[in-house]
Amino acid sequence: MAAISRLTAAAVTIGAWLAGAGAAFAGLGQPTPWQLGLQDSGSPVMSDVVSFHNFLLIITTAITAFVLILLLIIMLRFNARANPTPSRTTHNTPLEILWTIVPVIILVTIAVPSFRLLFLQLDEPKPDLTVKATGKQWYWSYSYPDNGNFEYDSLIVADKDLKPGQPRLLTADNELVVPVNKVIHVLVTGADVIHSFAVPSFGIKIDAVPGRLNDTWFKATHEGMYYGQCSELCGKDHAFMPISVRVVNDADFAKWVEAAKKEHAAGNDSAPPNTLAAVGAPAQ
Repeated sequence: MAAISRLTAAAVTIGAWLAGAGAAFAGLGQPTPWQLGLQDSGSPVMSDVVSFHNFLLIITTAITAFVLILLLIIMLRFNARANPTPSRTTHNTPLEILWTIVPVIILVTIAVPSFRLLFLQLDEPKPDLTVKATGKQWYWSYSYPDNGNFEYDSLIVADKDLKPGQPRLLTADNELVVPVNKVIHVLVTGADVIHSFAVPSFGIKIDAVPGRLNDTWFKATHEGMYYGQCSELCGKDHAFMPISVRVVNDADFAKWVEAAKKEHAAGNDSAPPNTLAAVGAPAQ
């Protein structure tokens, strides 16, 4: 039994190391080569998602190691050669009670943080800004009902037009721009078929359903670029619906809003140009 305990402890340690090592190979806002874990957290919700994921990884690693050890013991100690006269025991009441109670305890242990995370995702705090994302075949349109209700389209940047540092299949020509450390209320709908608005580093994923208005929220804690994609099979160009979110400070966001409103008021039917260059944002 001591050897089994040591093996179980080692398995749990390895699982915990893998859970922690994943963060070292993950990136903030976008996937990273050789990434093992989830993307780094860019919002409070994602921080809880990562913690819950690592917690579950430890539990599943321990259960898997325990079951593997039991199988090895059975194969080695109770095969026909080592145990030619098998036991005829058919019931063991303490053992049956134990293997009923222990899984219940494990499930309750998982359920408590699971419900807490679910409530955090659904119990939206008072928003500082509302934006609307509309999924179309095959691009996104963004509008800002709190800031003049202007709207623009966001399409994928072709491989030949990518600039250094811009990730392939994730870069859009016009970004969704939001201020840092503000609660962003996101209204999501679809114009034609079902799409899905997902940004991994924010821990958000919500379906964009035609005729229905879904909503989610996030609070970006770091400035920079964050990338996502449509996560619902929506047609032949499903893989070419990137979501590019630029998080800026309050002053730069206010300047961007004013520039975007002027562009919209000028009667330009296309998406506003990347006016972040006018407020000193680094070019990509």
